[in-house]
Amino acid sequence: MSSDNRWLRSARLELAYFSGGTLVASRARRGAGAILRFERVRPRRKGPFQPLKHAEITPRFLDQVIRKLKRWGYDIVSLDEACARAVQLPEVRRFACLTFDGAWKDLIVNAYPVLARHGVPFTVFVPTAFPDGLGEAWWLALEAVIAREARISLVIDRREQRFSVFKPAEKAELFAYLSGWLRKLPPAELSVAIRDLCSRHSVDLAALSREASMDWADINRLAADPNVTIGSATVHHPVLAHVKDAEAQREIAMGKAVLETALRRPVRHMAYPFGDAESFRRSDVVLAEQAGFVSAVTTIGGVVQSEGRTNLHMLPRIAWDGRSRSLRALKVLMTGVTLPRQEFAPRPELDLG
Repeated sequence: MSSDNRWLRSARLELAYFSGGTLVASRARRGAGAILRFERVRPRRKGPFQPLKHAEITPRFLDQVIRKLKRWGYDIVSLDEACARAVQLPEVRRFACLTFDGAWKDLIVNAYPVLARHGVPFTVFVPTAFPDGLGEAWWLALEAVIAREARISLVIDRREQRFSVFKPAEKAELFAYLSGWLRKLPPAELSVAIRDLCSRHSVDLAALSREASMDWADINRLAADPNVTIGSATVHHPVLAHVKDAEAQREIAMGKAVLETALRRPVRHMAYPFGDAESFRRSDVVLAEQAGFVSAVTTIGGVVQSEGRTNLHMLPRIAWDGRSRSLRALKVLMTGVTLPRQEFAPRPELDLG
């Protein structure tokens, strides 16, 4: 979608806020509350090529979000409480639930001090291969290769492909193309492809993945906090839609088992890796329920309804990221208005509402 169209969508949300559209939406489809999804929390980076900016917010913005949720009258609750409210009669006050995907190191360095200062509950979804030092953050490696190189070569569909990318726009286009291609590969083939790319361009995939991720000491520190819920994001964080059912079952069940062994407590919640409608199947929803998870969250936008009208194993979440920093627009979305994530990019850092 063009930047002009993105601006128009942003403007519509701003208009809805100022015109009272939030109140109309809340009466029609406000639901019981909303689950917010975050990923990276770190200071703003410089540079024109940032293809993963959509997965980032700053610690300051996280602080602003929490303050606004309190001012707007939301109960900030744990994921257990959110699930309980989803099957009960609607309450007067709506809830907000904070969740973080990926178990990145910057969560404990940058986000945890903010969250602890506010004393609010939150959930972290952990793909267990990463604290084990075995996970492969292929998207970070792809970003690193394209950021550094002007000429890139790799094998696609058994054919040697070469790309010349000098301008930030060209690099962004190549990242979108290659990340889309990699996501569609079965996990074994994806691993071969990204390792080959990293080997050709001298990027240490293993070191990059380890440095970006929390280790078990970090996770146990979080788990000791009663405000923190640890959930599973499988073992290797694969696109479940591209693996066989037996492999999907192993990923889902083993992610739970590894966490329960490490933490010595039940793990009740999971997140589908990537979580969009193309990344998991109805059979994966069944597998999550059979594995004993109370809930499973997606990255599909929307609010949580009360009285059991929302499937607890397909919980929607509102993703709020580095492109979408209008708190007024967030307030509108939390009333039940939804927009495709890739089509929404408000003007940066509108700290009002």
